[in-house]
Amino acid sequence: MEQESVRHHPHHSFIWLGGLRTLFLVLWCAVIGAFSGIAALVSELAEYGSGHASGAGMLVAVIIGALLLFILVVAVLCFGIRWVQWRHFWYEFDPAEFSIFSGVISKKKTHVPYTRVQSVDQKASLIQRILGLCVVSIDTAGGASNKAITIPYVTKSQAEELRNQLYMRKAQLTGVVGTANAAAAVTGVAPASAGNILDGASDFANSATGLFDAPGSFQQAPSFEYGLTNKELLFTGLFNNTSFMVVVVGLVAFFGQILQGLVDVVPNSDAVLESTVENMVAREGALMAGGIAIGGFVAICLVIWALSAVGTMLKFGGFKARRRGDRIEVERGILQHQFQGVAMDRVQSVIISQSFVRRIMGYCEISLGKIDAASGSNSEAEGGNKDGTAGKVVVHPFVKKSECARIISGLLPEFSDMPTQVTPVAKVALRRAVIRRTLWQGAGFWIIVFAALCQGGMHLAAMLSDDPELWDMLFIFDYGAAFLYAAGVVCMIVNCIGAVLWARESSFAVNRRFMQVSNGGIGRESITFPRQKIQFGCTRSNPFQRRAHTVTLRATIAAGIGGTTISLIDAREEAGAAWLQWLEPRR
Repeated sequence: MEQESVRHHPHHSFIWLGGLRTLFLVLWCAVIGAFSGIAALVSELAEYGSGHASGAGMLVAVIIGALLLFILVVAVLCFGIRWVQWRHFWYEFDPAEFSIFSGVISKKKTHVPYTRVQSVDQKASLIQRILGLCVVSIDTAGGASNKAITIPYVTKSQAEELRNQLYMRKAQLTGVVGTANAAAAVTGVAPASAGNILDGASDFANSATGLFDAPGSFQQAPSFEYGLTNKELLFTGLFNNTSFMVVVVGLVAFFGQILQGLVDVVPNSDAVLESTVENMVAREGALMAGGIAIGGFVAICLVIWALSAVGTMLKFGGFKARRRGDRIEVERGILQHQFQGVAMDRVQSVIISQSFVRRIMGYCEISLGKIDAASGSNSEAEGGNKDGTAGKVVVHPFVKKSECARIISGLLPEFSDMPTQVTPVAKVALRRAVIRRTLWQGAGFWIIVFAALCQGGMHLAAMLSDDPELWDMLFIFDYGAAFLYAAGVVCMIVNCIGAVLWARESSFAVNRRFMQVSNGGIGRESITFPRQKIQFGCTRSNPFQRRAHTVTLRATIAAGIGGTTISLIDAREEAGAAWLQWLEPRR
């Protein structure tokens, strides 16, 4: 019983590292708040020092001493408060639950039954990795208001011991003891591995225990494991969504400038407004300046693309996904290391998504939808999902489509029996999709409407006014409207192509255990989820759908923080009725 009540405090860096952080924040706020006063004082000292050199030196010494005394007092307060907080922050392993105590004035006690522990994740910034520290986030079973419990400033060995203790005690209470080769025994799939040039740096960083850490504890061997090859890592960096869109914008601007130059070459295209050589020279100078500006913009886009690619490769450097017992683990990151673990009963869906570039190259991204927890209120814990990936774990960022079956069978043998007999959307869905995506929901159509209204309003104002300068401005407005018309037409064409692809490829499929929903288009996404994970399912139809004899299928699962609804528009009415029968509870 005495061992069960031992208090485990965070590492002592909780005091000095957190104190330094608070000290810098307080001093920065003080400098910003008193900046005007400091500037006025310096000005007065300069005027006073011109006539009283000895007195000014004494005054400066007094002011510097006062500032140092102020910094010393603030530092003592910051580190003292952190020490008191550290003394009142600890966790214990009780026989049936994990307890965390915190708070000085307002006491807080958090008790987590071991059977409710779902995942124990780690996250470490660059400074924390150098010091051998990390932040531990404990996720428990709960609803949309579930908050992850975070323990900051623990060593990596402490984090490993904490994770092992929680999982071991949970297994003892539930009577389920995972084995290292459980998944391999079911699927017969041997562990797989791949490597890239950044894995060596990641292994070196992980083997370096830091200034305050000790060697970690032993863990059972994984039954299936893989990483990223050099080509997959390079493609992940080059074609991540952010950097690719930046380059697309730059290239569109570049080709727009080329088209503008070609229009100017056409004879008599601007003879009405450009009648003199002087105006031609001025126009060519403007075009040259515009070309230089666009060229600089494209160069900046390429630099941003390169930096984004390098950052993404560092983010996914040392990527490893593995199956260990009944859990899936994913770790990645060279500068900022991140470890995510999720139990299989927490996994809600398998998502195979293809962006436009991935689709052309025959690659895809594999991710898992899981029940996630909201970030805790402790800001220094750096927990939660700040990158917009709440409820999602990427288990492979850039893999060949043909390799998906092998990875899923090894990493998630429970999802190996996916449905294959698909039910496409109704034939009338093509017409409805073209109208919906090209007109009412398409950005291109509304861009054209906006340009037409602006151009018409400008021409009407010019006709009602006798101001010659307003007529001269029509030239600029007409060119701008022409550019918006061209952009709108391009967007409408892209939306139309996406609508055709969506109608051809969108479908759903079911078997005894799973449902799969695929939505196509310029990109494509396929989501597979077990039947018992569906919390709510229904069909909906608006008056236009009822006239076309189609319905929208909607299935809600618990993935994410507040749940996720997966929809398929314009399925046939009879297919929707059959799906509702499939949803009915079975004996």
